[in-house]
Amino acid sequence: MRTTKHGAEQPPRKQRRALGIPLALLGAGVVACLVAALLAGGGADTGRPASQAVAAAPASVPTGSGSPTATAEATPAPTPPVTSPPPSPTAAPSATPSGSPRTTPTSSPSAITPAASVGSLAGRIKPAVGNQGVATAYEAADGNGACLFGPSGDLMIAAMNHTDYESAKACGAYVLVRAANGASVTVRIVNECPLPCAPGQLDLSQQAFAKLADLKVGRLPITWTLLSPAAAPDTISLRYKTGSSPYWCALQVIGHRNPVATLELRTAKGWRQLPRTDYNYFLAADGNGCGGTVRITDIYGEQLTVDGIAVRADVSQPTRVQFARH
Repeated sequence: MRTTKHGAEQPPRKQRRALGIPLALLGAGVVACLVAALLAGGGADTGRPASQAVAAAPASVPTGSGSPTATAEATPAPTPPVTSPPPSPTAAPSATPSGSPRTTPTSSPSAITPAASVGSLAGRIKPAVGNQGVATAYEAADGNGACLFGPSGDLMIAAMNHTDYESAKACGAYVLVRAANGASVTVRIVNECPLPCAPGQLDLSQQAFAKLADLKVGRLPITWTLLSPAAAPDTISLRYKTGSSPYWCALQVIGHRNPVATLELRTAKGWRQLPRTDYNYFLAADGNGCGGTVRITDIYGEQLTVDGIAVRADVSQPTRVQFARH
């Protein structure tokens, strides 16, 4: 067997030192590579747009925080409560309903009463309510009657039965009268048909009756309804009764489109409502308010206030105002 002679053996300690040097160099190289990689990674952020850099930053750092670094699980700073702005002021609705007429020349605005109150102002003859009865005829002469309007400009007039006349509340009302044959006529109430005229009955002037049927018919079944006509006089007039003075007066309304519900005089203590007589005048027996401001209300609740009507007995004084059409 061939033997090979080996060199003398190195001491074990020297071998360990010889091996430690390459390992140290290798470790230093690894550390240098890691440092270079980290530096290269850190430099990559320098080219990030400013907007991205801001987005990556924490939204806020609470005062006194130990670290400015935000993490995904960090609790966001509390958001201050949002206070709602105060509501915008709402304009108050107009007190005057839409469509209220402004016809009073020297007065407060007209006022319209709610529909629920119209019935009480109207009395027995109510708007939009049909009435049944019978028509008869009378000789109307010049057209004057119990309402004391005086002679009528035309004779399309009628006398209302005693019940529906209702102490002159029907005076001046316009009604549309229809017969079963289809004929119709519009008449103005200027008179009263006394008992035994029945409720619903109209005693027409002969001229008005002839528009519905031959006068020989005598009694004609009819229906009739209250009107608020377009063809009313342009203005209302007021008239003090004969004998009126500052100490006693009676006042009536002439030429009104709608039936009159109330008449008031202004006094030192406020408005004074006058009682209505059967002869269609409103009476101030003590004279308080006579010659002063007058306020007239129709059955629809519209009010017209008139100044400057002096106490001039038996003189029709125009007012330049009229009730609205309904």
